[in-house]
Amino acid sequence: MKNSNAALEPDTFEADPLEPRTLDLSKAVRGKYFERMQEGSNIVLIAPDLMETFPNSEAVNLALRSLKDIADRTKKAS
Repeated sequence: MKNSNAALEPDTFEADPLEPRTLDLSKAVRGKYFERMQEGSNIVLIAPDLMETFPNSEAVNLALRSLKDIADRTKKAS
């Protein structure tokens, strides 16, 4: 496996870890993980007026699962 931290290695080792360092981006590939990210995540923007009701993804998922259950029960009853 190639060293994935190669681009992060500074040219010289600084004593202070907060000191700015140069990055070698000459071998960087734009969009290398774009397709993988698209397959593995769904990003939804929540309207500001709903942020209090749905403060995190867990709250959104719970509400959507409840709505799905209601829809499934309604479909079966019809």
